[in-house]
Amino acid sequence: MSLPFSPLHPSRHSRIAYFSMEIAVSPEMPTYSGGLGVLAGDTLRSAADAGLPLAAVTLAHRKGYFRQHLDACGMQTESEQPWNPEDRLIAEEPVVTVTLEGRKIAVRAWRYDVKGVTGHSISIYFLDTDLEQNDPRDRVLTDHLYGGDGDYRLRQEAILGIGGVRLLHALGFRAAVYHMNEGHAALLTVALVEDQLRGAPLSTARPEDLAAVRQKCVFTTHTPVPAGHDRFSQEQSHRILGSEIASFLEQHGGVHDGLLNMTYVALDFSRFVNGVAMQHGKVSRSMFPEYEISAITNGVHAVTWTAPAFQSLYDRHMPRWKQDNVTLRYAIDIPEEEIVAAHMQSKQALMDAVAARTGVRLDPGVFTLGFARRAATYKRADLLFTDPERLVQCAREHGPMQVLYSGKAHPADTPGKEKVRRVIELARQLSSDSLRIVYLENYEWQMAALLVSGVDVWLNTPKRPYEASGTSGMKAALNGVPSLSILDGWWIEGWIEGVTGWAIQDHDDESAEAGSLYGHLEQVVLPMYYQQPQQWCRIMRSTIALNGSFFNTQRMLEQYVVNAYFPEDIVAQAAQIQEPAMASS
Repeated sequence: MSLPFSPLHPSRHSRIAYFSMEIAVSPEMPTYSGGLGVLAGDTLRSAADAGLPLAAVTLAHRKGYFRQHLDACGMQTESEQPWNPEDRLIAEEPVVTVTLEGRKIAVRAWRYDVKGVTGHSISIYFLDTDLEQNDPRDRVLTDHLYGGDGDYRLRQEAILGIGGVRLLHALGFRAAVYHMNEGHAALLTVALVEDQLRGAPLSTARPEDLAAVRQKCVFTTHTPVPAGHDRFSQEQSHRILGSEIASFLEQHGGVHDGLLNMTYVALDFSRFVNGVAMQHGKVSRSMFPEYEISAITNGVHAVTWTAPAFQSLYDRHMPRWKQDNVTLRYAIDIPEEEIVAAHMQSKQALMDAVAARTGVRLDPGVFTLGFARRAATYKRADLLFTDPERLVQCAREHGPMQVLYSGKAHPADTPGKEKVRRVIELARQLSSDSLRIVYLENYEWQMAALLVSGVDVWLNTPKRPYEASGTSGMKAALNGVPSLSILDGWWIEGWIEGVTGWAIQDHDDESAEAGSLYGHLEQVVLPMYYQQPQQWCRIMRSTIALNGSFFNTQRMLEQYVVNAYFPEDIVAQAAQIQEPAMASS
């Protein structure tokens, strides 16, 4: 961009450090579990596209998250996903130390460079404790994403936050802004206070020292329920972090209800805090009423999640859409038959993948519903099966249906595993000539890309208000796939009834919500799909133009720059532009 003022070009002296426990950078690197990591990766891809002066920090996760295995009865088991950073990343020389439980733990980093569409690159540093000089129990601290017990998690968070800041400084990267993507990174504030004090004890920190650190910190919270925030006992805090750090955190607002709460640590040390959708901002303010919390709605990286057929279509009609995602607004002028043709290519690719993975050959001419996400109980994967007889009758009377499911339950989430088992059991019982249901094993990046572009409607049925944002429906929108969803998270902002999709009515009674879902399928969705193909295509086109053009990380990142990272710089730059203009007039 060559404009004299742009929200994506702050002062060249302003650097951003982005910290996240998980970052999805490549399908071949299992360094993420789901939405949080994919969002982080998409954010960084957009930062590279925009040329932001940014570096990111995460952990290596040498054993990955886990590979899901489902038996014939739907029971989930897991296996490791080992990978070698040595094979894919660039080794950095500095080694820093973090003291935990009285032991000095050596930490190194591996670098991955993300190249944007404009040719600019940003670096992601993967922290690693698998070093010979470390105690064997410390060498595995960066192995498992969300593995182990509370002690393991607290040690990991210290490596990420404290070790990450020290590593960046050792590399000569000193940032003006430190962005904590969730509370896992909250201990970076301790390292920043230590740096501010230049080696003096934490107990000597003055209010102006804390204010200086607070001025550098930005915090994004993603969790709309108290149980989702990381909490540790004070015994753990003193034993693992040491009494100096533990006492400092206790004295400065980090302990609530007798527990070290990482969300409060981040809240207390941040000058800007945001939720990840308008509704989530409201929920967060009700949870933490003593703090000022804004909202910046999530997005997805448009180039990453647009299927090849639609990329070619957009390249022909909107050649600069990759550099300027707002250009997708002009999809409203793309001929309908070209959108239909692109979607059929994506749908056929999905059908071929399903056949290769399962041996089940689905029909690309049949209406296909998609549901794929982390198998947490609040996401209610089985809401569609509340009244099995009505679902079967719907497909028999209003048009055949294919339903594709996928999703992993966390290894320790027994209720989530039961949801997976239940869906697979019902799929086996209900499948017929008019209703075919397939559960795809081991949900991951490449499968997600096929699903969001190849189904006809994207289904989302969370229990309100537990969906902080959600991004899978945004990915679907980039590919002309409308949503049928509960009004929660991002969908409150993206929903225009009959234009970008349909809203499942919110009820206290779950069976009433299921009734609204069935009613939409029976009265609107299936009749339109089979009897009004031209109107269906118009909805696909408006979904791209209205939702695809807005719910992307390019727009999201612009909001972070203007509102969170450099609000003063933006005002100053605008004033500099106005002064010459006024003088010339």
